[in-house]
Amino acid sequence: MPFRTSGLHHVTAIGGDPQRNADFYLRTLGLRLVKTTVNFDDPGTYHLYYGDESGRPGTLLTFFPWRDAPRGRIGTGQATTVSFSVPEHSVGWWQRHLEAAGVATSQVINRDDEDALLFRDPDGLQLALVAHPQGDPRDPWDTPAVPAEHAIRGLHSVTLSVNREDATAGMLTEGLGLSFSNEERNRFRFVAGEGGPGATVDVLVTPEAPRGLVAAGTVHHVAWRAPDEDTQSAWREELIERGVGVTSIMDRQYFRSIYFREPGGTLLEIATDQPGFAVDEPLLELGRALKLPPWLEPDRQQIEATLPKLDLPSENNPVSA
Repeated sequence: MPFRTSGLHHVTAIGGDPQRNADFYLRTLGLRLVKTTVNFDDPGTYHLYYGDESGRPGTLLTFFPWRDAPRGRIGTGQATTVSFSVPEHSVGWWQRHLEAAGVATSQVINRDDEDALLFRDPDGLQLALVAHPQGDPRDPWDTPAVPAEHAIRGLHSVTLSVNREDATAGMLTEGLGLSFSNEERNRFRFVAGEGGPGATVDVLVTPEAPRGLVAAGTVHHVAWRAPDEDTQSAWREELIERGVGVTSIMDRQYFRSIYFREPGGTLLEIATDQPGFAVDEPLLELGRALKLPPWLEPDRQQIEATLPKLDLPSENNPVSA
């Protein structure tokens, strides 16, 4: 396979109430809302992008939040845990911070020389904070609630749950260019490049688990990085030649996307690094206003009337604080 992703681009999940979602990810986890837009396929629903200061690829967790969405079922055929990277000595701080916010956490566990803290968001999405022993050089978003020395650096990894690992492993290695790293009981780790935070996926084999149902509190898809549109287009042709059912290239305004399913059932995406989130608003104002693609601008008044208002913390946009 001539194409190799450099790591995770973003993860998209389904949420419930939009304000509750924003409160948790901005005020409790200390992320930045870098884009407020809509689901291009269902413009009566927000698409909220959380990440670092500029929303760099590899830092992004995004949501389609439907206020009355039914609760999903976590199981095989989907990504079941989204892990964020935090500084090595910050896990204890996070445990105290989350418990003070009323969020139940696990005990700190150690796997592959990494400390991890498990918890769920208000809709039941399984999350983890992971401290990598070699550290994470990515700059954090600094907020009053979560100071920079403890702040999330970006995505660490995702966990895919499957009935069996062989076909999924083949897609990860031959389709995405990942390398097998190690195995621990029923968990198989694959990495992009040298691995580490933002370049890791775990495949968890749980044949006894129920089939997952994608709804509130579950992951919709996992996106991997492509450097540019030419690479993405050639990558798409290579996947088609391998017999993979791939969508056409879709304009997501801030990146271009193709989608396909790995054999275990998880929906995957290959997304371009460019053009990024500053194409339609200044860096300091990211996420502040509702942004629509040109083809939806004629319907702005109707869309704005449909969407619930969001109350964002002033520190999300320092220019307005």
